[in-house]
Parts: sequence; C-alpha cells; structure tokens
Amino acid sequence: MTLGRPLLRTEMNNREQTILQHLRELRRRVAICVVALLIGSAVSFAFFEQIIEWLVRPARDLQTGAGGQLVYTEVTELLTTSIKVSFVAGFVLAFPIILYQIIMFVAPGLTGREKRYLLGFLPGALLAFACGVGFAYFVMTPPALHFLLTFGEGVAVPLIKVSNIVNLMIRLLFWMGLVFETPLLMYLLAQIGLVDARKLSRFRRYWVVVAFVMGAIITPTFDPINQALVAVPLLVLYELGILLARLAGRGKRSTNAITPVG
Repeated sequence: MTLGRPLLRTEMNNREQTILQHLRELRRRVAICVVALLIGSAVSFAFFEQIIEWLVRPARDLQTGAGGQLVYTEVTELLTTSIKVSFVAGFVLAFPIILYQIIMFVAPGLTGREKRYLLGFLPGALLAFACGVGFAYFVMTPPALHFLLTFGEGVAVPLIKVSNIVNLMIRLLFWMGLVFETPLLMYLLAQIGLVDARKLSRFRRYWVVVAFVMGAIITPTFDPINQALVAVPLLVLYELGILLARLAGRGKRSTNAITPVG
C-alpha cells in the first residue's frame, strides 16, 4: 500500500501533464486559426466593394425597377453588411489553414492510414466546397431570384435591400458548398470503417426525403422547381458517395488480401 500511493500519484501527475500539453497544443492551434481569420478578414475588407458587387450581381442583372440599383434603409446597414461580408470572405480565405490545424490536432490519436486519409481529404474538401459554391452561384441562384423578382410583377416595384440579398447569397453559397462535401464524407467514413456501401444503399430511400427537406430549407422559395435544383444534386452526390464507399471497401479488401500473416 505504501508503494502503491507514490505510483498512483506519479500516474496522476503524468495524466495532468498530458492534459496540460493537449490544452497548450489546442490553445496554440486556436490562436493560429484566429490570426488567420483576422488577416483574411482584413484583406477581404479592403475589397469589400468588389465582393458585394459579385454577390449581388445575379439580383442586379434580374432587377428591373429603380434602374437595377440596390438600396439600404438604415444608416449602419451598409457598414454592417460590409463587415459581415469581410468576415465571411476572411473565413473562406483562412479555411484551408483552419482545416489543417484541426487535422493536425487530432492526428496524434490516429493511425498512419487514418492520417493519410485526412491529409488527402483536405484538397478534396476544398475542391468540393468550391464546386458547390459555383453550382449555387451559376445554376441555382438565377432561377430562384428570377422567380422571386418576377412574382406578382406589376403589383409592386422591387427595391432590394443590400443586406437582404447579401445574407441570402451567403446562405445559399455556404450551404451548397457544404452539401457538395457529402461524397467525400461518405468515402472517409467508409475508409475508417464506420459505414459501408451496403448500409448506405439501404438508407437511399430515406435520403430522398432528406434531400427534398434540405431543398426546402436551403432555397428561399416554395417553388418545387427551385427546391428540385437542390434535391436532385443531393441525390446524385449521394449515389456518387455510395460508389466511392464501394471503391473504398474494395481497396480495403485488396489490402487485407496481400497483407502477410504473422
């Protein structure tokens, strides 16, 4: 008993030191993320006019009233909108650094294979997010805005608040960017072994419902055509995810087959 107490005390001290090391590591990586976000936001604020112009261009091209001009009705509206846009754009610029810091923080607790999967996931995640943003901006947004701006045409002239259209565009671009991460996430989960293609195939019927519910949430209209513009890509992305999960399963079986025993 006398010898057991010093050993127990030493083990507790080692655990406390390990926890403190993890906390210091977390604090360091959070600080790097915050600095990257601040730098990205500062750079974006220098170009906030160009960013806002890019965001509102689809609405400006469709707007027929007031000479195609956007309006603001509060003294601080344009300033707060500029700050919000700069912060969001700064987050986009800092996102690769933030994602890398997250991966490196959890990497020590992973196997070598899982580390390779996560590091390979980084460029794919960025590319998928960019594809989702491009799809939302060039394919989904024009018909949705056309429906909204031409509904009840002749009854009233559309005078669009700049904060309203900016918030709408940021919401659409952000969520569609995340939606396009679905196949990569399914592939990563299949590689880790949490899911497989068979389980994902059985969930397909429920995913149809999920896709149209998400389409109703993401799109700003009740128009079924615009909702289908979100739901159909979701269904296609899910099928792509099943295909990638099937490839992941085959790759794991091939690796196990050539691994020498003993």
